[in-house]
Amino acid sequence: MSQPTPATMEPPALPGETKAVFGVADIIVVVFYFVFVLAVGIWSSIQASRGTIGGYFLAGRSMTWWPIGASLMSSNVGSGLLIGLAGTGAAGGLAVGGFEWNATWALLALGWIFVPVYIAAGVVTMPEYLQKRFGGQRIQIYMSVLSLILYIFTKISTDIFSGALFIQISLGWNLYLSTVVLLAVTAIYTIAGGLTAVIYTDALQTLIMILGALVLMFIGFEKVGWYEGLKEKYSTAIPKVIVPNTTCHLPRADAFHLFRDPVTGDIPWPGLIFGLSVLALWCWCTDQVIVQRSLSAKNLSHAKGGSVLGGYLKIFPMFFIVMPGMISRALYPDEVGCVDPDICRRVCGAAVGCSNIAYPKLVIELLPDGLRGLMIAVMMAALMSSLTSIFNSSSTLFVIDIWQRIRKKASEQELMIVGRVFILILVVISILWIPIIQSANSGQLFDYIQSITSYLAPPITALFILAIFCKRINEPGAFWGLVVGLAIGLIRMIIEFIYSTPSCGEEDRRPAVLKDLHYLYFALILCILTAIVIVLVSLCTPPIPEEKLACLTWWTRHKKSPDIDLRNYKSESAQMNSANGEGDLLESADLGNKEEEAPRPPCWKMLYLWFCGLSPGPARTLSQEEKAALERRLTSIEEKPLWRTVCNVNAVLLLTINVFLWGYFG
Repeated sequence: MSQPTPATMEPPALPGETKAVFGVADIIVVVFYFVFVLAVGIWSSIQASRGTIGGYFLAGRSMTWWPIGASLMSSNVGSGLLIGLAGTGAAGGLAVGGFEWNATWALLALGWIFVPVYIAAGVVTMPEYLQKRFGGQRIQIYMSVLSLILYIFTKISTDIFSGALFIQISLGWNLYLSTVVLLAVTAIYTIAGGLTAVIYTDALQTLIMILGALVLMFIGFEKVGWYEGLKEKYSTAIPKVIVPNTTCHLPRADAFHLFRDPVTGDIPWPGLIFGLSVLALWCWCTDQVIVQRSLSAKNLSHAKGGSVLGGYLKIFPMFFIVMPGMISRALYPDEVGCVDPDICRRVCGAAVGCSNIAYPKLVIELLPDGLRGLMIAVMMAALMSSLTSIFNSSSTLFVIDIWQRIRKKASEQELMIVGRVFILILVVISILWIPIIQSANSGQLFDYIQSITSYLAPPITALFILAIFCKRINEPGAFWGLVVGLAIGLIRMIIEFIYSTPSCGEEDRRPAVLKDLHYLYFALILCILTAIVIVLVSLCTPPIPEEKLACLTWWTRHKKSPDIDLRNYKSESAQMNSANGEGDLLESADLGNKEEEAPRPPCWKMLYLWFCGLSPGPARTLSQEEKAALERRLTSIEEKPLWRTVCNVNAVLLLTINVFLWGYFG
């Protein structure tokens, strides 16, 4: 990463006329919207079963298909994606929309291949699945720690930075004030409501986000003369001040094509099809933030329906995020398309380019009063939605995979409180991280997110695919594959940070492995290398006995493990420190909440217990039969034939539309 110049540290000084005239109507809309969101969050948290691990973290396994589909979409479309996608669209054209369309295949793989195995295995987190599949502790701890690192450095930090950038550019608020207020509101309803609050507010925010973005899209298209006008205006969108003897001010000749040259393209087509699939499978099928949504489904059909709806929704970002980014460059080439480092610093504070401001610029310039307020509320909502998902999932990972190792006899009450305290710690880290991102070279936010992911995620993709489809894979193979993959990925990532991307007109002095090997190609190579290591080490070590794999692979998902598990449940939980969080999921609060019968507690204590989702009375213990029945219900992957057919027909229809779109824009 290049050292920031002094100018980068100053708040972006935009040209005078860009400062938003924030009308009374806008302020009323924003205030009303946030009151409404808090009300929905509190209402849903009162409805939900929050006093148990299964209730707080998996929404009591009661969600239907439509909130799951909407939540899958909005967990992924945070403000980082809105600003990043539109910015990369402004800089390079349509190809970045392929990142969204590629998700369709991965979402269907989630519903039809991965979720049936996860539900049958009865798991709450992804590291917990690996622990059941391979045994041992090393992989689970490795995965938990890696996931938390990825969340903090790619998701939380970029979302906060882009949300703060948007608010600062559009409202002229102080960057820190707006971020702290947002984080506070987000943390309050995540902590008080758990996942049900997250899923209900996600459904609401997705709807508003898409409607607001559609209105902006139509106004923008009308301004440029629809699609044909955009083609003509985008290709001539050249800033007045250029860097002499260079071509970086010229829009790309292949801006309106998805498939680009495999060697010279900014997003080469083999990378877009194959390399991106590796990242998509990690993101949609093995990432806690996304999979947790599907695991909260009532049954497998609802999980599949959620995947299909999510796939349909992922068709739209190309039209309402990427194309508006291009429209923004066509309408404001001097600001969005600037190439001269001094001018760029004046416009947005970053010397390498200002494509990140494409979307906020459009909102401020084109939307009327009231609507502008709604759109800003939606952008804040996108930030909150994305952060809420990550805070919730991070605390799940920390409590179930890390805290239970340290405190083997932790009561359910302690786990619930630790989960909430961990969210508060994440909020503090996030606020401290803002200046670091602000001063970082943030010219291409979307590229930053994708490239870091492609150095750290491919080994996990390789491991999950082999774990589900190949029974011969064992713990030593999985562990050493992950270690080798992580080492190779970290080397490339460190080289990337040492050599920064050159500005317009500078000579490219980076080593060949960096400038000639696109990060999407690197992801594919890293995934294959990891898979080879996993297979070779597994073949050289003894296999896992067949009976231990019941419910844990695609081929054994219908085999139920023998009853021994439940009968030995008490003694096992003593030995295994309840590492397979299924104990927590099975019973409400049997893990030693041995509260004495007590009189009604005082008001302050009642409020505290409600906030932490704890019941004031002693916990009810389930009998062995009730536990067995509950486990059967939670791990059932049976489907009604009618709904199975409906899901399958919709999946085929979705794939047909997807292939048509790739062909049309290819």
